[in-house]
Amino acid sequence: MSRRRRRKKLPQGLFQADIHTLSHEGRGIAQINGKTTFIDYALPNETVEFNYTDTRSKFDEGIVENVLNRSKTRQTPDCEYFGYCGGCSMQHLNAETQLQHKQSVLMEQFEHIGNVNPEEILSPLCGPTIGYRHKARLAVKHVTKKERTLVGFRERRSPFVADINSCVVLHPKVGKNLPLLSELISSLSNFDQIPQIEIAVSDNTTALVFRHLTPFTGSDLEKMKLFQIKYDFRLYLQPGGYDTIHRLDEEPVQSLQYSLPDYNLTMSFLPTDFTQINIEINRQMINKAISYLELNPEDRVLDLFCGIGNFTLPLATIAGKVIGVEGDAGLIERAKANAQNNNIDNIDFHVADLAAKEMIYPFMQQHYSKLLLDPARTGAKEIIQALNLKDIELIVYVSCNPATLARDAGILVHEKSYRLCQAGIMDMFPHTSHVESIAVFKKQ
Repeated sequence: MSRRRRRKKLPQGLFQADIHTLSHEGRGIAQINGKTTFIDYALPNETVEFNYTDTRSKFDEGIVENVLNRSKTRQTPDCEYFGYCGGCSMQHLNAETQLQHKQSVLMEQFEHIGNVNPEEILSPLCGPTIGYRHKARLAVKHVTKKERTLVGFRERRSPFVADINSCVVLHPKVGKNLPLLSELISSLSNFDQIPQIEIAVSDNTTALVFRHLTPFTGSDLEKMKLFQIKYDFRLYLQPGGYDTIHRLDEEPVQSLQYSLPDYNLTMSFLPTDFTQINIEINRQMINKAISYLELNPEDRVLDLFCGIGNFTLPLATIAGKVIGVEGDAGLIERAKANAQNNNIDNIDFHVADLAAKEMIYPFMQQHYSKLLLDPARTGAKEIIQALNLKDIELIVYVSCNPATLARDAGILVHEKSYRLCQAGIMDMFPHTSHVESIAVFKKQ
């Protein structure tokens, strides 16, 4: 039987601390009486007054109340809800220092986990720092005492939905219209049975997927249809799992789109498909990956964890042949459709579990000259170990988790005879501690 940790009585009052560094998630770190204390919203080289929020045997936690000695890297947050809403954690730190911090996290992970260091540290890929989120899952909660429905991210370190009227990191089509969503939901008969809205902003429309636990009435549906027309959204309903999602107007689920103008490509996807949230960084990332792969028409490229073909199709505009592999059969269907719609015929797609303990797939018996990896947070350890890398001279690895990238880099360098030539960060999620990165490996 599991036991809940019994929280100790917290020290009361304001306490002073000198901050010497940042944790990976962006909290200030102080040593108080020989004990590590993580303090929210404190920055290195600051002296702060803070309240304790938790105390444990090995470390304590707190939150800043007053900054006595302000760091030069501190800035005024763009969002009035920063510190209360949990959507961002680093708006108090200027953009340049955010990038430096994320880069230091990546390099530390390479050294400590993979026992490797890149020969060259790449300049960060940067883009817009506000209005950049094209995808998000927003929580919904009707609060009787407030007589309104809250729509947004959850409060900082809390399960409660933050009471916000706008969000500067969401695309303005959604970020500036949270009150409209609140008013709509409050007017519905099942206002207390809608736990979330999944948003996807595309080039051709903005999709809102309403998860609902009980059915809508006819009157509800009419209100939602009027809302959809008046404010130019495309509404979807989700009464159960992802397979239950359907258009509000009962039309077929229509694809959303984003363009890759450098390759004259248009990518179609469904509202809940995985796509990158930051379209500007995604375009830069594709360009960099293709550049690092040094492609030519004779290349056979293997694109693992290919999704809807985000890298696969651009690769195919240069390479002679590309093989895209993904574990989600639905994503592969969209990838095939994208290739067909863009008149690209030098791609083969396969469905395969790339995290299986044993892998024997036809695509693994073929020969490739280049490899692109873009795995989920768990990394690509299993397929790296299983794949015959003998003929693969160049690997580009795109990662959303520096810890698993560092682990896999260690395998490639120490077991598979590759050099870690280049690595750097991509600012896919500004104002958060999320580190997106790219690494280039060459055969020794």
